[in-house]
Amino acid sequence: MYSLKELQTKVGQIFASQNFGGTPQGLYEPISYTLALGGKRIRPTMLLAATDLFGADIEQAHHAAIGIELFHNFTLLHDDLMDRSPVRRGQPTVYRRWNENTAILSGDAMHILAWQQFIKQPHKNLQAILQTFGKTCIEIHEGQQLDMDFEQRNDVTLDEYMEMIRLKTAVLLGGALKIGALYADASPADTERLYNFGIMTGLAFQLRDDLLDAYGDTATFGKQTGTDIKDNKKTALLLIALQKADAKQKERLQQLFASTPQQPDAKIAEVLDIYSQLDIRSDVEQRIAELHNKAMSHLDTVEVDEERKQPLRQLACQLQGRNI
Repeated sequence: MYSLKELQTKVGQIFASQNFGGTPQGLYEPISYTLALGGKRIRPTMLLAATDLFGADIEQAHHAAIGIELFHNFTLLHDDLMDRSPVRRGQPTVYRRWNENTAILSGDAMHILAWQQFIKQPHKNLQAILQTFGKTCIEIHEGQQLDMDFEQRNDVTLDEYMEMIRLKTAVLLGGALKIGALYADASPADTERLYNFGIMTGLAFQLRDDLLDAYGDTATFGKQTGTDIKDNKKTALLLIALQKADAKQKERLQQLFASTPQQPDAKIAEVLDIYSQLDIRSDVEQRIAELHNKAMSHLDTVEVDEERKQPLRQLACQLQGRNI
C-alpha cells in the first residue's frame, strides 16, 4: 500500500521520465512546455490511488495515468484559448506564448497522445477502460459546450450550472478513479461507488475554484483572479446571488454582467461588494462542505479496509482546503 505522498512522488517520477519532444518542434514544444508547468497531477494520482486501493500493482496503470493527464492538459490548452486566459500555473498560456493556431494543433496532438498511452499496456479490462475514457472525453466536451451556451443565456439555473460542471470538471475525476478500479479488477459495485466519490469531489473542487477566482490571490491560484466576473461567467456565486438578491441588487448584478468595460477593476469590486452584502462566500462554502460529505459517504461504502482509503480521503480534503 502506498501513502498519498508516495503516490504523488510516483506520479512525479513517471512524468519526469517522459519525453514529449519531437518534430516539428512547433507542435511538440508547447506540449513539453505545458507539462513542465507541473500542477498537482490530481487525476493521475487518483487513478493510481484507485488501483492501489484494491491491492493491485499500480505499474500496470502507469500509461493510463500519463494518458489521463495528457487529456486534461489538452482541455486546458483549448479552454485557455476559448476563455482568453493569459496565465496558467503562473506562466503565459500557450496561445499567448505562441499563437492561437498552435494552441489548437498542439492541444489536438495531446488528445491523440493520450489515447496512445492507454493502448500501450494490455489488460483484460482494456475495452471497459477505453469505453470509460471515451465516455469521459465526450462528456467533458458536452460540458464545455453547455458552458459556452450559458454565455448567451440570462436564465441559467443553479441546477443547470451544477450539471454543466459535473460534465466539464467532475467526470474526469470520477473517470480517473473508475479507470484505476478497472485496472484492479474491482467489483462493479465498488467501481461505481468510487466513481460517485470522484463526482462529488469534482463538484466541490469546481465550486472551490469559483471561490478562488473571485477571492483568491493570483500568485497562489496560478491564474488571474476576477476573470469570471470580467468575462460575465455564470458561476455558482452569481446564480446564488441572483436567487438571494432584492430587486435593486438583482437589477444591478444583471447590468454589471451585461457590461464589458475596458478597465474591469471597478466592475469586479462592485460585484464582490454585492456578494459580500449577500454573504455568498458562506453559502458556497456550505455547499462545498455538503458535497465533500457526500463524497466521503460514497468512499465509506467501498468494501476495503479503512486504512487503504486514507490516501483518497487525504487527497479529497486537500482539494477542498485550497487557500483563498
